[in-house]
Amino acid sequence: MSKSKSVFICNNCGYESLKWIGRCPSCGEWNSFSEETPEPKGKNKKSGKSEIVPLNSKMEDDSGLRAKLNIKELDRVLGGGMVPGSVILIAGDPGIGKSTLMLQAAAESGIKVLYVTGEESVNQVKMRAERLNIRSDNVFLMAGNSTEVINNAVEEIKPGLIIVDSIQTLVNPEFDNTAGSVTQIRESAASIMDLCKSKNIPAMIVGHVTKEGYVAGPKLLEHMVDAVIQFEGERNYSFRILRSVKNRFGNTNEIGIFEMSDKGLVEVNDPGKLFLSERNEDVPGSSVTAAIEGSRSVLIEVQSLVSVTNFGNPQRVTTGFDSRRLSILLAVLERREGFVLSSQNVFLNIAGGLKIAEPSIDLAVCMAVISSLMNKPVGKSRAVIGEVGLGGEIRSVNRIEKRISEAVKLGFDKIIIPAGNKKGLKKVSAQIEFVETLSEAVKIIFG
Repeated sequence: MSKSKSVFICNNCGYESLKWIGRCPSCGEWNSFSEETPEPKGKNKKSGKSEIVPLNSKMEDDSGLRAKLNIKELDRVLGGGMVPGSVILIAGDPGIGKSTLMLQAAAESGIKVLYVTGEESVNQVKMRAERLNIRSDNVFLMAGNSTEVINNAVEEIKPGLIIVDSIQTLVNPEFDNTAGSVTQIRESAASIMDLCKSKNIPAMIVGHVTKEGYVAGPKLLEHMVDAVIQFEGERNYSFRILRSVKNRFGNTNEIGIFEMSDKGLVEVNDPGKLFLSERNEDVPGSSVTAAIEGSRSVLIEVQSLVSVTNFGNPQRVTTGFDSRRLSILLAVLERREGFVLSSQNVFLNIAGGLKIAEPSIDLAVCMAVISSLMNKPVGKSRAVIGEVGLGGEIRSVNRIEKRISEAVKLGFDKIIIPAGNKKGLKKVSAQIEFVETLSEAVKIIFG
């Protein structure tokens, strides 16, 4: 029997090469190739017939078919629950709470769950459950990392949900590669997907991330699954953000917010109030804005500190905000409004450990920077909303009424919004101030 030759596979995109290459010609990544054993011949050859259904045929409403996990924030991110046969990938940094959330979801769901742990023993999972005071007769634990063993366990207990912790520990016995290799991750995920689709059972699989924050393993893994949920959060903060990156059955960029406690992850139903609870209203360099995350509006505090630099190049340090976007806004302030910032260090922080990429907070960032530079507070009951263009104009934002409603609910009675959002705006119990340029906003706030 001839010995099969190995191939080199890109860990980022799955590109195959007969020899090692420094840079992947497909995705451009450097040093991403690893040696793998090729697939057994004939493995992917399948025969049979598939059901053919007309596009216009009547379909069954899936609202009643979705399996609820009875954790509102998690169900929100999933689009209202789990669709039968779907595979959901949950990824996040080590120690952020992925296994804790999965254990809580298994206990709260009320359905029969097969919890497969490849990283811990059954006793270790039980110890965590006791520490979190989790009790359930519907959760069945199994320690193992073979896809064949998982298939046999599903046939035996017939669960309504499969949880795998984690995909990087699974192995397909048909391959000689080690666990965590590109081939094993790809084939193990394909085996889980075939099992779920054939049995019409949803599955949640935990995934690791790289130091850059991307899901570990081939990029193909994210394309294979039905939903990718990113677990975000800073170790120094108790807040955890569950963000939908991909969802075939719901909205993308939907978020769920949790707070880590000694009893596990606790849902945060009113995140705006929580993020603003420690805000010092009279300190310069602080402004409040309303950001849209998925289907919800969240009030956040933007903090800025401007100080004279002692070196040749001033520092631009951001937390929770794009540093390149900050550089653009500082250039606009200096060029269009005359604020001298080229000799100033600028530090920017989104309070609470949130990461916001929405352009609607541009105006709040600018006002926070100017407030710190002039040493004047923005105002305790004022919220600022708007995108800033390179010409210093304030551009309109989407879903403005939802943002205003959230601000009014939390006691903000003076709200600055773009003039482009004036048309069709309903009356609210707050003073709405419309601005077209940065100069108008600066004049209203700082005189």
